[in-house]
Amino acid sequence: MTSTSTVPDLEPAGAALAAAVAATDPGRLDAPTPCADWSVRDLLAHIDDLVPAFTAAAAKDLGPSTDTDPATRRSVLRPGWAERLPREIGTLVGAWRDPDAWTGMTRAGGVDLPGDVAGVVALDELVLHGWDLARATGQDYRIDETSAGIVLGFTEQTAADPSPLFGPAVSVPDGAAAFTRALGLAGRDPEWQPPGESAAR
Repeated sequence: MTSTSTVPDLEPAGAALAAAVAATDPGRLDAPTPCADWSVRDLLAHIDDLVPAFTAAAAKDLGPSTDTDPATRRSVLRPGWAERLPREIGTLVGAWRDPDAWTGMTRAGGVDLPGDVAGVVALDELVLHGWDLARATGQDYRIDETSAGIVLGFTEQTAADPSPLFGPAVSVPDGAAAFTRALGLAGRDPEWQPPGESAAR
């Protein structure tokens, strides 16, 4: 999917997610999110698990964090998330700046993957969950066009899989922007907003 001379930079997506985490009001942890059946607390707990897992996947440091299927466990949000997670997201971004991270085989979520595929999955997680968190907590969210295009390609590919990674696709208007189309393919309603609030743009 990539070559080591043109590997994606996860920094813009990581920065957007880190900003959304840092600005999340702890009083909204029980609020709903665009992810069905997940509260903000559940979403943050999932992010709290995936960040070290994909950092380890970049380093080929295989172990419990890379071997566990997130569908088989209920994540628990650990204390200190507001200060710790932005730092750990920065560590993840740095790990995927190593060209070696994109080569060979690694593992994430208990699934063996080529390094370049795992890197794209990591980017997809940062982008989609950054939007999920920002939208759930009433924050503005912007993602760069390069990241949006990569995530669109990934969601297009997974939507055609017999065992889709995401929920049922949501229809979006013809001619919608790349990120809007990616959200729809990832089972998100781009117009979703918390009850009683205007959608963040």
